[in-house]
Amino acid sequence: MSNGHALLAVGGAFLAAGALARLGARIGLPTIPLFMLAGFVFGPHTPGLSLVDDPAEFGVLAGLGLVFLLFYLGLEFSLDDLARGGARLAGAGLAYLVLNIGGGLAFGFALGWGTREALVIAGAIGISSSAIVTKLLLETRRMNNRESRLIMGIVVLEDLFLALYLALLQPVLSGADGFGAALADFGKAFGFLLVLAALARWGGRVVSRLFGSADDELLTVCFVGVAVLGAAVAEEVGVSDAIGAFMVGMMLGNSQVAPRVHKLVLPLRDAFGALFFFIFGLSIDPGAVGTVVLPVLAAVVLTLVLNLAAGAFAARLHGFDRQEGVNIGLIVLTRGEFSLVLATMATAAGLDSRVAPFVAGYVLLLAVIGPLAVLRSDRLTWLLPAKLVRPRPVPAP
Repeated sequence: MSNGHALLAVGGAFLAAGALARLGARIGLPTIPLFMLAGFVFGPHTPGLSLVDDPAEFGVLAGLGLVFLLFYLGLEFSLDDLARGGARLAGAGLAYLVLNIGGGLAFGFALGWGTREALVIAGAIGISSSAIVTKLLLETRRMNNRESRLIMGIVVLEDLFLALYLALLQPVLSGADGFGAALADFGKAFGFLLVLAALARWGGRVVSRLFGSADDELLTVCFVGVAVLGAAVAEEVGVSDAIGAFMVGMMLGNSQVAPRVHKLVLPLRDAFGALFFFIFGLSIDPGAVGTVVLPVLAAVVLTLVLNLAAGAFAARLHGFDRQEGVNIGLIVLTRGEFSLVLATMATAAGLDSRVAPFVAGYVLLLAVIGPLAVLRSDRLTWLLPAKLVRPRPVPAP
């Protein structure tokens, strides 16, 4: 691909993704599925204009999108917020993870595509989209609702689990020879995570000094460099580049420069994140998606049931009413960036070719259904049986 062709393809990708997302925003749809849809429409597997013949030619740009997405999630992660939630938040979050990861794993094995494929599907089904959840709470003006703090706590717990899950999954996907080799790979990955977690928890002062420039330009150059370098080092030591970027974000998130980094990284996250989803859409083959329609529909129904069950448990634990339980279940229903990261890893590892189109169809469908359901959650209270939720009585003044 010549430089001119490459620039034309990148510019076209941005414009196509932006135009389609703008149209979708008018009916309340989130941007992630629309970016994917734009890539699908202008990809090599659909008739008409194709911006690129081989999506692999955009590999570095997709990698940067993944780095900035996970770096931002790490920046948002807070161990202090997790500790303040107490035992009830931990109980609600663990119940959510057990239900969704356990249900996803059982579903993955039921498909019969293989053990490694089942582990990928478990993660794709089990983890909601932090980006879409946060955006939904802001756009529906529910941040001050009683249940919203709990929802954000569940998202934080998911991010913590994400780090551990990726560390565990990487040696499995890489095809380590035997249990001993897999254990050694996991130990190396976990050690790397511990080092970065220790820096995040206790190295805030040192990090602040290293990145304490008053010049926003220099600060941007430095945090971009350390995010990309951290992802590269993680990849070299056998950890996913995604988790390396996440941990670097977590490290900077506990420093004094965090508010400035948070502000400066947003345009990078949005621009390169849009490219990541667009490039993933380029790889979607409609013929392949057609072969997994029934599994996708079954997974969507399963996810709805599991999320409502988790919402009912959380509402009961915190003394919330039926409507608040439904709100919890529906807001955390959407899947997005992490599911697509897993699909990308599965493709790179040479897993069953049905995994990527399954995840793509699943994410697209839920990313449309989820926001529309949240906007109409007051009419969907019937989805949760009243007997499952018993709000605590409000004490008399």
